Amino acid sequence: MKVIDHVRLMGRYNRWMNERLYAAAARLEPEQLAADRGAFFGSILGTLNHLMVGDLVWLKRFATHPAKHTALDPLKAVSMPVSVDQFLWDDMGRLREERERLDAMIEAWTAELSNEDLDHMLDYRNTKGVRSIKRFGSLVLHMFNHQTHHRGQATTLLSQLGLDMGATDLLLLVPDDIES
Repeated sequence: MKVIDHVRLMGRYNRWMNERLYAAAARLEPEQLAADRGAFFGSILGTLNHLMVGDLVWLKRFATHPAKHTALDPLKAVSMPVSVDQFLWDDMGRLREERERLDAMIEAWTAELSNEDLDHMLDYRNTKGVRSIKRFGSLVLHMFNHQTHHRGQATTLLSQLGLDMGATDLLLLVPDDIES
């Protein structure tokens, strides 16, 4: 599988997992979602907000790519989050709506990417203002890995409340590569 195909697969996996995660979380009361459960970002709601923050930070950086991927144009009107633990939305309905919009944008953006785009060296500053220059493709894969990491935390929190997410493996979306 080419790296670009893997990036597109990760875009589909992101949407698929978030749909399942938010469907499970919707079965909880607001107090259950907001309760501090000792996770990195406290609550289920805090973890879901952190996922949005991380995606927005990375996608806004990715929008500076010289290829000017049009799928990311709507981010021009979105402010850069100020901290990794920022609560963007404390209402689960609004958070889910924004998550769905962002996931559609991510999939559209991955469809626009090319192998050449992934070789670009991205010059950016982290949330503390420290400058880095790294290969764009590596940063894209990092964003998807970050999502998987924190969704794993959210699914653990949901499991502790008796909600079963079922199988969550990327393997379920990996196409068979059988040549005849």
